[in-house]
Amino acid sequence: MTRPSSEYARAGVNIDAADKAKSMMKNLVESTYNESVLAAHGSFGGLYSLKELTGTNKVLVGSSDGVGTKLKLAFLTGRHNTIGQDLVNHLIDDILCCGARPMFIFDYLGLGQMEPGIVENIVSGLAAACRENEIALLGGETAEMPGFYGEGEYDVAGFIVGWVDKDKIIDGSSIETGDKIIGLASTGLHTNGYSLARRAFFDIAGLRHSDVIEETGTLIGDELLTVHRSYLKTVTPFLDEGLIKGIAHITGGGFEGNINRIIPDGISAVVNTKSWNTPGVFKAISRIASVADEEMYRVFNMGVGMVLIANANDSERIIEQTQKAKLEAFEIGSCENGQKKVELEF
Repeated sequence: MTRPSSEYARAGVNIDAADKAKSMMKNLVESTYNESVLAAHGSFGGLYSLKELTGTNKVLVGSSDGVGTKLKLAFLTGRHNTIGQDLVNHLIDDILCCGARPMFIFDYLGLGQMEPGIVENIVSGLAAACRENEIALLGGETAEMPGFYGEGEYDVAGFIVGWVDKDKIIDGSSIETGDKIIGLASTGLHTNGYSLARRAFFDIAGLRHSDVIEETGTLIGDELLTVHRSYLKTVTPFLDEGLIKGIAHITGGGFEGNINRIIPDGISAVVNTKSWNTPGVFKAISRIASVADEEMYRVFNMGVGMVLIANANDSERIIEQTQKAKLEAFEIGSCENGQKKVELEF
């Protein structure tokens, strides 16, 4: 189904076109697979069994990503020390959805002109997040390409590898009717929806990064550069106890695009959007750009950066333990019989 023109499309991002491109890539990608590849194209991480090489049930889990146009905020404000943290934490959260523990990352930094101070700030953020999550920054590439990037601009991407025992892989296959959907609070936009956020604050409202957001009382630059949260230390104890059936990192595509990746056929994930308080930054974007609720929940995490699905009997304990760890958590819905889809209740 073709959706009507949206504010996100007007900001330059077409989610439908991206979904179509990914679908077209599927056959090409999967044509490279061998018997050691365990996960289908489109999961949060690629899974590669080490059985043939080592005789063990260990599985490598890998992923790659960037931080999108959040980089534009770094260029605008001259603050480059948090971008590396965003990248590492985003990658960790992706493979965490498979139940994996991260081991190491590689990074790629491309820029038009070598500026040692900026490079040091970016790498300091990478290193800080790696230390916080006890993983190694194993290597990378810094490419100077004059004429390719605009003055003061760069791009950064990362590649992560972790591991999980084959029988501990989280793939959503055990999700069943009656299971509860738990939301873990985000720290703002994380690394998605920045094209629309910039359009709202800067193009439509004509504000500056040093201006205050009415709904939050914080500076736009501070709010939009808040570091993407890593959920590794919060979620790992629940994985060790075998309490989690499915995990979705709420990134590009929002609730619909990401929860749908983990629910099995015959299950409908029903999310009550009134079950948590939407942070003010999202309310501001919606107000300024007149974005419909349906689109907001398709573009942004709306204050929920990660979703856990667990047995109803375990849900309350997971929420209590998470809150004791100083992270907001809330029951936001349940799994019901029905067509494989995500239903948002407004």
